[in-house]
Amino acid sequence: MNPLDFLKYTPRSNCGRCGHPTCLAFAVAVTRGGAEPGLCPFIDPVGLPAAGNGPAAAPGRDERDSDLVARLKSKILHLDLRTVAARVGADWLPAGTGLLRFRYLGRQVELGKDELRLDGREPTDPRDRILLYNYVSCEGGRVPAGDWIGMESLPNSLSKVRTLATYCELRLAVRFSGRSQLLAELCRRLGAQPVAGDRTATVGVVVPVLPYVPHCLLFWDEEPEDGFEARVKILFDRHVMDFLDIESLVFSAERLADRLAELDL
Repeated sequence: MNPLDFLKYTPRSNCGRCGHPTCLAFAVAVTRGGAEPGLCPFIDPVGLPAAGNGPAAAPGRDERDSDLVARLKSKILHLDLRTVAARVGADWLPAGTGLLRFRYLGRQVELGKDELRLDGREPTDPRDRILLYNYVSCEGGRVPAGDWIGMESLPNSLSKVRTLATYCELRLAVRFSGRSQLLAELCRRLGAQPVAGDRTATVGVVVPVLPYVPHCLLFWDEEPEDGFEARVKILFDRHVMDFLDIESLVFSAERLADRLAELDL
C-alpha cells in the first residue's frame, strides 16, 4: 500500500492526534516508516488491508530501507570524516567525538561512523537516515552556484517528477494557498534567503535543506478572480547530484514539505 492508498482510510482532517502534522505525513509514516495505523483514533481496523498485503508492502519496503541504510552507513566507515567535513559544509566536533555536525531543515545533525542523531535523537524516518548517510558518503562536490533547474532537467529523473509534484509541490500549494506571508515566514525560520534575480513568484526563496543542497522554492499564490490556483515549483542547483542521488533528492523535497507542515501548527 502506498501513502495515497492509505490516505483514503484517514479522516483527512489533519487533526494531529496521531502525532503527525498532517494525514498525508501519517500515511507516509505508516507505509514507509512502519508507524502503527492504530495511532489514528479514526481509522477502522476492520477492512484495513494488512500492512504486509498492500501492493507497496509486499516486496518488504521496511526490509529494503533497513538494508539500504546499512549499506549507506557502511560506505562512510572508510572515510576520513575530518577531511570530508569541509567538503560537505559540516563542522568537525572536538577530538574524541568523531562526529560531523551540520544543519538539516533547521535541525542539528550529529553524524559519525557509529551514530546518527537529529536534534539529539535517532531519526525514526528511514528517509532521513538514507538522505543523511547519502549526503556524507558523497564526500563533497561542486559548491552550489545558484544555477537553478527543475528536476525534469536532471538525468534519469522522468519517473520522479510526478513524485516530487505529489509529495512536495502540490502539498505546499494546497496548504499555503492564500497564506503566502506565512509560507515566507516559515521558510525564513529554516534559514531561507530571497532568491536572486527577477522572479514573478509571490514567494521566491532559497531554503538550505542541507549545507550544500539548497532548494529554490517558488510559490505563486492563488488568484480566484482569474481562476488561477496556487502553484509551487521546486528548483535545484545544476550540480546537486554531486551530493545526492535522484531518490534522495526527492526525499529531501518531501521532508521540506513535511517540515513546513510541522511548523504550520
